[in-house]
Amino acid sequence: MTEIPTCPIEAASPFFPFQHDGQNMLAQLLVGSALICVTIVIQAIFIGAAIKMLTHFGARLVTGSQIARLIITLTLVVLWMLLALSVAVWIWAGAFIGLGQFADLETSLYFSVVSFTTLGFGDIVIGKEWRLLSGLIAANGLILFSLTTAFLLEFIVRLRSAQTAHED
Repeated sequence: MTEIPTCPIEAASPFFPFQHDGQNMLAQLLVGSALICVTIVIQAIFIGAAIKMLTHFGARLVTGSQIARLIITLTLVVLWMLLALSVAVWIWAGAFIGLGQFADLETSLYFSVVSFTTLGFGDIVIGKEWRLLSGLIAANGLILFSLTTAFLLEFIVRLRSAQTAHED
């Protein structure tokens, strides 16, 4: 008679879809989703602040040397949005330290930047128990870079339209 192998509760099964080899995939997805939500809100706050400042200084942006003002304003807005992206990376780095994945800030920040930008060198990896977060941080980076790009394009289009309308 052939013995039927037993399956421990931690093994993947239709009844326990979020557990595998002792990992808690649900916890990984919840933590990653929470971090993504926080960073999107922060990005939206940065975009909102940029819009408020651009609206406040709007009249000054369409007068005088338009190309020079476009270059200066675009440079400042890009740096502002880069700061927003940097805040997101720092949040992820702090989370990785909090989860015990890295002993020092430099390593955690390096991993976060490489993952957030989807470079993924692979020279430093997080532990198996939290490895789904490496894919979620990459997805978060794609979302935030896309949001930033959309904002910058809209900013340039509106500024050039205002400058053109002011010329007439």
